[in-house]
Amino acid sequence: MSQPSDHSTFDLSEISPIDAYKLTSGLVVPRPIGWIGTLSSTGSPNLAPYSFFNLIGNDPPHLAYSPGGGRRDSLDNVREIPEFTVNIVTVETVEAMNATAASLPPDEDEFDHAGITKVASRMIAPPRVAEATATMECRVSDIVHIGRPGGGNHLVIGEIVMIHVADRVLDGTRVDPVALGAVGRHAGSWYSHSTDLFTFERPD
Repeated sequence: MSQPSDHSTFDLSEISPIDAYKLTSGLVVPRPIGWIGTLSSTGSPNLAPYSFFNLIGNDPPHLAYSPGGGRRDSLDNVREIPEFTVNIVTVETVEAMNATAASLPPDEDEFDHAGITKVASRMIAPPRVAEATATMECRVSDIVHIGRPGGGNHLVIGEIVMIHVADRVLDGTRVDPVALGAVGRHAGSWYSHSTDLFTFERPD
């Protein structure tokens, strides 16, 4: 079978990890953003965005986020208190989300840094974002290391135990995607709005 002549081909064993990251993060798009709230054993809250994040199961619902590199607070905290909140990033909160991507000392509160409001969760200890259109409360099911020893990422898997959603985006348990206005992550500094939507009828 012939190969397209206008494509570049990359053997990932022959390029640097940063180049592999640039390629994959530019191709797997748009990625949903999990705005992850955790709590340390000393009571310090942490809030950080992860676009290595997705829903991974539905009976019961589970999701996962993947901290790696130098970003340790969200991983260290769930090892100490195995619970976290996932706050959905929308047009109303995208600037605050970006502010919480800053590298702050472990004892500095990202909620305060970004000027957003903490509110108590119902079933878990870590707080949620009051301004978020939707938040999921999760309990850790597993933490799995992925990649090279001493590097790579961890996959934090959590069971969703409670969901909070603004009434304005709901019709029963169906979410209006236009009203939600979720924001997606691309590579570099690029993001996208979920406003250019279309539908297909699924085949039988």
